[in-house]
Amino acid sequence: MAEQSFDVIMIGGGPGGYVAAIRAAQLGLRAAVVEREHLGGICLNWGCIPTKALLRASELRHLMGELADFGLVAGEVRLDMARMVRRSREVADKLSKGVAYLLKKNKVTVFDAHGRLGAKQGAAREVKLDGKNERLLARHVILATGARARTLPGITADGKLVWTYKEAMIPESLPRSIVVIGAGAIGMEFASFYRDLGSDVTVIEAMDRILPVEDAEISRLARAAFEKQGIVFHASAKLTALDRGKDSVTARVDSGGKEIAITAARAILSVGIAGNVENIGIEGTRVRVEKSHVAVNRWCETDEPGVYAIGDLVGPPWLAHKASHEGIVCVERIAGHGEVRPLDVTNIPSCTYCRPQIASVGLSEEAAKGKGGEIRVGRFPYRANGKAIALGEPDGLVKTVFDGATGELLGAHIIGAEATELIQGFAIARTLEATEADLIATVFPHPTLSEAMGEAVLDAWGRALHV
Repeated sequence: MAEQSFDVIMIGGGPGGYVAAIRAAQLGLRAAVVEREHLGGICLNWGCIPTKALLRASELRHLMGELADFGLVAGEVRLDMARMVRRSREVADKLSKGVAYLLKKNKVTVFDAHGRLGAKQGAAREVKLDGKNERLLARHVILATGARARTLPGITADGKLVWTYKEAMIPESLPRSIVVIGAGAIGMEFASFYRDLGSDVTVIEAMDRILPVEDAEISRLARAAFEKQGIVFHASAKLTALDRGKDSVTARVDSGGKEIAITAARAILSVGIAGNVENIGIEGTRVRVEKSHVAVNRWCETDEPGVYAIGDLVGPPWLAHKASHEGIVCVERIAGHGEVRPLDVTNIPSCTYCRPQIASVGLSEEAAKGKGGEIRVGRFPYRANGKAIALGEPDGLVKTVFDGATGELLGAHIIGAEATELIQGFAIARTLEATEADLIATVFPHPTLSEAMGEAVLDAWGRALHV
């Protein structure tokens, strides 16, 4: 049996694993990636990237309906679902090949196989490759196997009438109606996508509000915007059954003790994720699994020496950019690279790419109040921003939350056009520990949507100029 040795091996080639491998190679470590399916992982191939390509198409479809408001006249807009899906897949394929190029450029060895932890071999650990007559050894192994869509007890996806995110991204035709189970980020992105294309959309959420991890005020504004578009919501509702018909599905929902039956052409299950902890060789090790995810410390170390875990396999937030940053922190710590900062998850921006876009970083107003002490909250509406009006996007809000005593920016929340691009300004402010004085001294260019960010800071201190 052939044997190869490395300094570090990544089991999983998603946004955590492949980025960790590249950074390891930059630091002079001999690195390898073991990936059983597609480089780039779920994010690049079936998540972040292809869904954004689809959402761009639905956004254009919506904008085409408003051409007259901009003094433009065009003929009938027809939907070519096959071409839309094909473009989405082409985008994903192009980027996956780009990841392969980057790994090759950085001299990272890639193994196309399912990898599992093996036994310790002195100071190293074996990594077994299913179906391959070779074994790998490394002093450090990073588990980056990601996660999969969670199902509900007794309710599973069949790929035909009941979809997961995968089937929802490659429909053969546009369903006349959709029922979305779960109003988190993924559920709302699909709800927005299908509604903008013309499907009737109903959303069922077990919590008392949609987008429950977002600030409550932003959640309320989002629901109002979606309802204006025609999306129907059932919050505080429990799905009890999904009855499959010949070409439809009926969701039976317990809402306040009353059963509601919702019939649609297709259903999308979007009720969270479960970590891929099975068949990766952690049995018999000290690696702990908590609620289907691997437990790690702030350096991404598991309880098993020499074994680490990153990305969706570990704790929330389950975001690609968090996985990438964890991978970098992990290998820099392994390499002893200078002063390595542990990841502060409160500084990770969260983005939902529906229409309207929603983005946030740091604490919500509720969480800030829960910490005690004085807080200051600033708000600035898009309708008072010149660029937003010129764009025809006057609906939105920028919200800031500050520590009233120290001026620390505790959190920021945006709903509206380009929110997912704007939030990075507040993320940088959080990382640099900027105060209200720093932000007030910052000049925001005119005319831009970013001016609303500056005004939201001013408003928290009673100094807003344009409202």
